[in-house]
Amino acid sequence: MKTAFNRLFLLLCILLPLTLSAKPKTLEQQALETMKTATQYMMDVVGYRGGFVWNYLPDLSRQWGEMEAKRTMVWTQDPGTPQMGQLLLDAYHATGDEYYYEAAKRVAQALIWGQLECGGWNYTFDFAGEASLKDWYATVGQSGWRLEEFQHYYGNATFDDSCTTQCAKFLLRIYAEKYDPSFRQALDKAIGFVLNSQYPVGGWPQRWPLMYDHPFQGRADYTSFITLNDDVIPDCIDFLVQCYQTLGTPGLREPIYRAMYLCILLQQGAPYAGWADQYTVSDLKPAHARSYEPRAISSSRTASMVRSLMQYYRLTGDTRFLAGIPAALDFLESLKLPASEEQRWGRPSGDPDALLMPRFIDPDTGIPQYVHRVGSNWYNGHYFTNQDITGTIGHYSSASRINVKALRRQYEELKAQPVEEVVKGSPLLEKELVPLPKYYAATRAFRGDVKSIIDALTPEGYWLSPLGSTSNPYKAGAPTTPSDETQYASTNVGDEYDTSPYRSMDGTMCISTRDYINKMVALIRFIDKDAE
Repeated sequence: MKTAFNRLFLLLCILLPLTLSAKPKTLEQQALETMKTATQYMMDVVGYRGGFVWNYLPDLSRQWGEMEAKRTMVWTQDPGTPQMGQLLLDAYHATGDEYYYEAAKRVAQALIWGQLECGGWNYTFDFAGEASLKDWYATVGQSGWRLEEFQHYYGNATFDDSCTTQCAKFLLRIYAEKYDPSFRQALDKAIGFVLNSQYPVGGWPQRWPLMYDHPFQGRADYTSFITLNDDVIPDCIDFLVQCYQTLGTPGLREPIYRAMYLCILLQQGAPYAGWADQYTVSDLKPAHARSYEPRAISSSRTASMVRSLMQYYRLTGDTRFLAGIPAALDFLESLKLPASEEQRWGRPSGDPDALLMPRFIDPDTGIPQYVHRVGSNWYNGHYFTNQDITGTIGHYSSASRINVKALRRQYEELKAQPVEEVVKGSPLLEKELVPLPKYYAATRAFRGDVKSIIDALTPEGYWLSPLGSTSNPYKAGAPTTPSDETQYASTNVGDEYDTSPYRSMDGTMCISTRDYINKMVALIRFIDKDAE
């Protein structure tokens, strides 16, 4: 007994100093471990062969991109697979851990698998194959009332929602990281897609190769129109500029300048001196798109194009990019709605200087076009426009709030600067190659309490967040008789046959790709202050 006690005492004497000398982990060490654990779970459990959608139930029984997706499907829209790849490269830059680079390679390989032969990408692709994707389009996609872009399977690639350009930018960045030749062919295909799809006049269609096989409700297929909506032209320009500054390919300058100068031509004349979301190719006139996107001058697009033209001036120093801005700002100010209409609109603004104005303006008459709908689903409902600002659709705002005063101030400040100062650092004018930024996702101004983020990681290794939107599972047999039902006039979803997403109100928790990215951004910014 005494001998056993002596042995125990001796063991304690040996272990006690070791225990006392063990230091608790620093917050930075905890952050690094949390990042690694969360990323391993996302890559090994949540994602599918390196691809991602937006939200997942924790048991992976349901998942969603912009619409509900099959487990084998991958989404290219933000916050989808390209954004995951960019985040992983950011984590690699912040930590130096090769694991993150290897994870980013898996994401790139998934995107290369989903790259179409033409060189671009669709909103989604399916590792289960083309038949599975066509089945999704014929069921879930076709039944999404407010998501008409998914109601027809084209089989080509899209610039909409930056799908192709975000994938292409990620491939450019991962290639430039170590110049791994395994990525070069896919990158060259993506560059070729952007160049080959550009119209001689300088713009891009929404989808390419061109197809005209889906006239809708008596109107021409809009996907061949020159498109500004969702920044198609600015995004293509930005991608080509990044390629030029990184690869130095001389043949990229001409298509870049051609596209930028087209933006000047697309501005309409006074008194409606703004821009439309899309244009017919033959005459550069405003054109329609989806049934709730009428042929119109768009106030929100006009504001975004003012910002784009100021950026093109910074890139080139050419004052022609500034010439049309005063008329555009005057046009926006002329759209300010009276207090009576603002009261009827009934939605307050957080910016006291923002003017409320119609989103869509008839390009011939200047009359506002407010969008409404009747019916209960895609099969029996329809959209229409009138001049009544009340009762408009809820999923796509018919009015805009724009701070014209701030835009005018930015314009005046830019115009007052010496040109040499304005163009300093422009990748189009530098004689040397300009490296890509160190961080992409981590430049988002997302902040969170680091300790709380660490503590929120589940024992399994993932973060939970409220499910922002859900959807009705696909159900066959929808009523097709035209309906004047108004119950769903301003909702995000119609009846049980509508597969459009709508706000989840039951407290369901999910694994969110966006939430993962945001929390990782906060940890990266904590670890490396250069990311701020």
